Amino acid sequence: MKSPLLPLLFFLLSFTYARAQGVAVTGTVSSALYKETLVGATVQLVRLPDSVRTAVGTDKEGNFRFPAVSPGTYAVLVNYLGHSPLSKAVQVQQTPVHLGQLVLQQGATLLQEVQVVGQVPPGTQKGDTTVFNAAAFKVADDASAEDLVTKLPGVTITDGKVQAQGEDVRQVLVDGKRFFGEDANTALRNLPAEVIENIEIFDKKSDQAEFSGFDDGNRAKTINIVTKKNRRTGQFGKVAAAVGPDKKYMAGASVNFFKGERRLTVNGLLNNINLQDFSVGEAPGGGMRGRRGSGGGGGAGITTTNTLGFNYTDLWGKKIEVSGNYNYSNNRNENNRFVFRDYLNSQYYEQENRDNSFNTNREENHQFNFRFDYKPNDRNRLLIRPRITVQRNDTYSTLVSRSVYDSNPDNEAYEQALLTTRDNSSNQEALSYNLSNDLDFSHRFNKPGRTITLGLNTIKTFTDGDNYQLTNVTDYLQPQKSNYLNQHIQTDRNGFTWRGNVALGEQVGPKARVQASYSISNRQEDSERLAYDWEENAYTHLNTRLSNAFESEYLRQQGKASYLYNSDKLRVQLETVYQNANLQNQQEFPAPYQMDRTFHNFLPGAQLEYKFSKTKNLQLDYSTNVDAPSVTQLQEVVDNTNPLRFRVGNAGLVQEYRNTVNVRYRSFNLETNRVFTFFVNAARTDDYITNSTTETNLESEPLLAGLNPGTGAQLIRPVNLDGSWSTRAFMSFGQPVSFIKSNVSVNGSVGYNKTPGLFNREQFFSTSTNYGLGVSLSSNISENVDFNASTRSNYNVITSTLRNRNNNNNFFTQNSSLRANLKFWRGVIYRTELSHQYNAGLSGGINPHVTLLNMSLSKRVFKSQKGEISLSVNDVLGQNVSVSRTLSDAFVQDVQSTVLQRFFLLTFSYNIRSFNGAAPGERDRTRTRRTPTEGIDQNSPASPRPKRQGGGRRN
Repeated sequence: MKSPLLPLLFFLLSFTYARAQGVAVTGTVSSALYKETLVGATVQLVRLPDSVRTAVGTDKEGNFRFPAVSPGTYAVLVNYLGHSPLSKAVQVQQTPVHLGQLVLQQGATLLQEVQVVGQVPPGTQKGDTTVFNAAAFKVADDASAEDLVTKLPGVTITDGKVQAQGEDVRQVLVDGKRFFGEDANTALRNLPAEVIENIEIFDKKSDQAEFSGFDDGNRAKTINIVTKKNRRTGQFGKVAAAVGPDKKYMAGASVNFFKGERRLTVNGLLNNINLQDFSVGEAPGGGMRGRRGSGGGGGAGITTTNTLGFNYTDLWGKKIEVSGNYNYSNNRNENNRFVFRDYLNSQYYEQENRDNSFNTNREENHQFNFRFDYKPNDRNRLLIRPRITVQRNDTYSTLVSRSVYDSNPDNEAYEQALLTTRDNSSNQEALSYNLSNDLDFSHRFNKPGRTITLGLNTIKTFTDGDNYQLTNVTDYLQPQKSNYLNQHIQTDRNGFTWRGNVALGEQVGPKARVQASYSISNRQEDSERLAYDWEENAYTHLNTRLSNAFESEYLRQQGKASYLYNSDKLRVQLETVYQNANLQNQQEFPAPYQMDRTFHNFLPGAQLEYKFSKTKNLQLDYSTNVDAPSVTQLQEVVDNTNPLRFRVGNAGLVQEYRNTVNVRYRSFNLETNRVFTFFVNAARTDDYITNSTTETNLESEPLLAGLNPGTGAQLIRPVNLDGSWSTRAFMSFGQPVSFIKSNVSVNGSVGYNKTPGLFNREQFFSTSTNYGLGVSLSSNISENVDFNASTRSNYNVITSTLRNRNNNNNFFTQNSSLRANLKFWRGVIYRTELSHQYNAGLSGGINPHVTLLNMSLSKRVFKSQKGEISLSVNDVLGQNVSVSRTLSDAFVQDVQSTVLQRFFLLTFSYNIRSFNGAAPGERDRTRTRRTPTEGIDQNSPASPRPKRQGGGRRN
């Protein structure tokens, strides 16, 4: 199959990589006042006409050098405190250019001005942080931060999650402060793009690692939004309300109250149109853009959502920083699903399963996070982080399932025969909470480089559930094995985990440090499952075969030694860990027993970071870790929720041992504004916890005695096996395309997973290989014309080493989208969103094409143009569906779900903009610089401020 992306990709790459060989531009800066050369003068080389700037400082001899300059026309701008700026036009050809002595005159009289007209440089690379200039990316005047970041090279939204440089963004900071905890999507949707100065993308280390300087491996891909200084005091946000036929409605608000360090954000949403949260950004419907869930058609099922959220950050006095957020949500989802499941491991040739189900789910959530950061001085720090989560779920579902197989595998023609049918109805209720707290104290001693950090972490969890189910299984090959169940299952799980650690760091040289640390942790879990059969008009009979009470305790101690070398260009950290762990399992019911295991492990690790230049760096990480099995994996009680797929735990499980390697390379070319990111991850896991599936002779299984397993039934239990591999490589490349005033971004990925398993006690391997290619084009024309077009293709190859398997489970998906906003005559705005998903290789009966078209026509109102009335239609073509494919070690599954199809809305929205000290204006996109000194930061590393006028002279 020829991909329509290849011609576009070749076209983009053909002009993207075309560049000439650069030559050096050199010179010397001196002072007419002091009659000497100047140290630390700022010299900028400005390329015309796009005004891309490169800055250097003069050395101790007053010399400067730009090493690789492409042929073209440039302006050289020279600045030094107490002197008038100097400008000089330069024509660079194929030979090095020496400008000779550039003499600065005393005073502030400007020389002949140089006019530089062009685009603002999009950003730069500072160590491991990629910094983007928000003014270089044009979006609509009412866009959200999410609309802005999706235009950045290497940033995408995949399955509703924001990804940067191939990894999920786990948190968003605003001016270095937490914003809505770890909910990156909500954070980006509650901040308008017009208040943003810069966007920084980096891997944030843990708080203890940042204080001590030693990397503990706990990193989170993070976006830090730097706001404009004149937007840090005021009120801004959006409110909106909408109504439509068939009782469709939406009401939402997001308002920010900023007053210097004190910042409060309030948001809320009521709707029955599948929106999960409210956004301040533009969209069809006038401000109703938000998450609609995952799936090809904008979210599975029909959802009614009520949400309320708060985010608060402040500085109490001069020494205490606080931040916190609270989120409440109440959702009701109704969903009709068709599920096609092709089993990879079955003794029945080409066994397939077709499910039709209807589910009604009610979910209520409370989430609270707080952060208390006390710094009494520069030597001490106390950090407290409590978190509370409470969740309630009520689910009612009905299911009709048919299992078929090829009754004559020796015949080329497929002869389908019915194996079993299953009718099920269930009503489930669950309540759970999670309470946790992190307490960290850090201290720097008087001796430089000597530090100590102390930490205490606690987690308390609780889950209580009830499940009432009726199940009728009809067996067509062995009718005597047909089964009927009427049960009430009670589950009760409790857990408590605590961890303490201490680390002492010491300076052992001008560039070297060592650290010794000790940690101890204990995880206690207990799980009780009681199954009651229906007897005499009540659930009174305790079924001991399906009931169990189990406890597990995992005690772990670690001793760790680390060495750190850190220079201007090279950072190396080496570490080794000895770990002693004890796992105790105890069953109290129905038959008491106890099992103890002790593990000894050495866990080496290494990190290397090399900075080729200020804009290029390479990171290599190697780490090892172990994971203990959970109580649900250990508890040996049969779960017969699906009487054809019995599940049971395994108290004999041991911990997994994992080796992981990560490689990251980042580059930002200031001359071409080209951004390049490369990321590779590889992991091997020994004693990997996977599934063992047994399908033959189930009657002889002691655990299934009396449960009458039917034809094709399986017993699934976790086991430890070696041979698990996973690798992934991701590449992202982007740069401006000046002749169409847009930014192009190309990304590609390759992933490979190898998973071991057992089927009827025979070991096999399931492998999946994924090839991905994506291209996006985002406009950089003006605030009146804003579009973003993208397409991404994925080809998946799935294989299994099981015998007699049809391995034709490969599939291809392509997701394409176009979002456009056009503002024209007197505040009239046309918005449209078009998405298309193509799925090749899905099960029969599922439409491979999914097309969703939304559009709206809006009119700005009021003198301030802050109000907007919009008429919108969702799913204009009436073709919206939700389809997805998932892969496990046992089956390939295709799902088609109910979605919300065509509806109309009339929306009114109002943008709140009230800033103190400066009236809100247009975002600074394209600038005309009329003086050589405009836009030069005298405090930047390339332009150090001297301690006194005339400082820095040679003696």
